Amino acid sequence: MDSFSESYKHAGVDVTAGYRAVELMKSHVARTNIPGVLGGLGGFGGMFAPDLTEIREPVLVSGTDGVGTKLKIAFALGKHDTIGIDCVAMCANDVACSGAKPLFFLDYIAVAKNVPEKVAAIVSGIAEGCVQAGCALVGGETAEMPGLYADGEYDVAGFCVGLAEKSSLTDCTLVREGDALIGVLSSGVHSNGFSLIRKALNITPERLALYVDDLGKTLGEELLTPTKIYVKALQALFGAVRPHGISHITGGGFYENIPRMLPDDLRARLEKSALPQMPIFAIIQNGNIPERDMYNTFNMGLGLVLAVNRADADAAVSALEAAGEKAVVIGEIIKGERGVEICA
Repeated sequence: MDSFSESYKHAGVDVTAGYRAVELMKSHVARTNIPGVLGGLGGFGGMFAPDLTEIREPVLVSGTDGVGTKLKIAFALGKHDTIGIDCVAMCANDVACSGAKPLFFLDYIAVAKNVPEKVAAIVSGIAEGCVQAGCALVGGETAEMPGLYADGEYDVAGFCVGLAEKSSLTDCTLVREGDALIGVLSSGVHSNGFSLIRKALNITPERLALYVDDLGKTLGEELLTPTKIYVKALQALFGAVRPHGISHITGGGFYENIPRMLPDDLRARLEKSALPQMPIFAIIQNGNIPERDMYNTFNMGLGLVLAVNRADADAAVSALEAAGEKAVVIGEIIKGERGVEICA
């Protein structure tokens, strides 16, 4: 391109690096193309034409989020090709929990210095996340901000839009006393609580490189494991049974997220013995964290918690496992003030 500013480059912003980054990411973006995508990269807006032929009352569902301080682990390890999966997961899972199918995604990447290969690596992860979620990456923005971010650091955020039939949306008024609670296993800590993790475990590059027998990998590899994307599993679930409520267990853990799917007069009672026991959470808790704070911060091995009719519990578990996820009955809905109780 003809665009070039020597003065801007001397101020720390190289516009030609941005053009190079776009060229490197095009092949990754192409992997995410699905029917409905219009145009390509480089326009002023990402365009998508949804197929509404079988939708009587279409509802658009949107979600936006970032990755948080998990990025610090990527910086320390110099590994940038999976963090984008986390960004997509945090947005697309939220959209899918409402009963919608994600259609398209946009990203925002802010960097201290635009290193095209690094930006392309980040976008490769975003594209992989979009493939897993079955949505298209229709656009994004990369901003070079010298002086705002430390050298070598960046931030990533995303925005996802999905489509649902109004009658298929999840609704807390559907949740009933006696409903079974089903937990869908996480891949690990996902993308929340990393400020606490870094403090509790005194994270340094040297500690991240340590091999941990209980984990079967280094601590860094465990912590950088991408967030699970549950979109296709949830679509399979909706094809088998009608869930009454779905909670994506992110920041705030059980105590914040599960009540979001409950009416005011119902509680979630979980059986602690039914919850998964992932070694990483025991390692984190050994950093002198009270048990309640663990359940109030982390997913504790569950990426989703669902409320379904008790009679549908076995069918729901089977549908989720047929879609490749591990699911277990972890409790039930009871009468009481909206909230969560965990029974020993």
